[in-house]
Amino acid sequence: MDADVRVQPTELHEAYVFDLDGTIYLGDHLLPGAARLIHELRRREIPVRFLSNNPTKDPDQYARKLASLGLPTDVSDIANTVVTTTRWLLAHHPDAVLFPISEEPLKNALRVAGFRLSEDPAEIDIVIASYDRGFDYRKLQIAFDAIWFHQRAFLIQTNPDRFCPFPGGRGEPDCASITAAIEACTSTRCQVSLGKPDPIMLREALEGLDVDLADCVMVGDRLQTDIQMALDAGMASALVLTGEATADDVRALGPDHLPSYVLDRVDRLIPASIWDELGWTDTLD
Repeated sequence: MDADVRVQPTELHEAYVFDLDGTIYLGDHLLPGAARLIHELRRREIPVRFLSNNPTKDPDQYARKLASLGLPTDVSDIANTVVTTTRWLLAHHPDAVLFPISEEPLKNALRVAGFRLSEDPAEIDIVIASYDRGFDYRKLQIAFDAIWFHQRAFLIQTNPDRFCPFPGGRGEPDCASITAAIEACTSTRCQVSLGKPDPIMLREALEGLDVDLADCVMVGDRLQTDIQMALDAGMASALVLTGEATADDVRALGPDHLPSYVLDRVDRLIPASIWDELGWTDTLD
């Protein structure tokens, strides 16, 4: 990565919040330096939390995946849009009848929370757009009828991501594509987005920690979600160029949108002086 783009921390922060996909791992493999970074922060008893906009897994599934990659993690240290969507609905619309266009983890969480799910447009109060690899015209018609024909439902989304990155440069359409389809046919707008960059994600991640946001750092690979959320919350941010964003994307930013740090690998969050003390090199993970 170009030296004129990279900015590294000179000191440790009081807590770290990490995106997962594209930051800690990509597919089924840890990214370079991720394991030793997390182990070192934990060894120093610095709180580590994980966030994800991916609603296709619940926190238990993320915990199992991290453990399988050599990073055992308590479920309470993980928050994703399954968690934030369920908690927001409980807080604001506990009696709503829901139509989630989603995969099973979100549906299961909503059922466990006591919500009634329905595919009858005449009784649906809220349509939830999410990542759904089973999205089809039938589901779009139900959403259309509930919002446009019956004029009783409104639209929310679990996250605003356009696509989910895959190893090898590929990806899959994400929640924003489904939201856009519903908005296009109903001539309405999504009213609430419950994933990053909404700071609700940070509040969920840091719940129970007695730390000031100004003393924490959000670490991720996406400018529009991870970094923007940190900026909106007044929190330090670290962009890792191992996922979606590139060095050219950083160069194109205005001064008010720059991340605090830009890193070629996630373990560069550890200041250079501590790298030297630990004997770390780029060739060792």
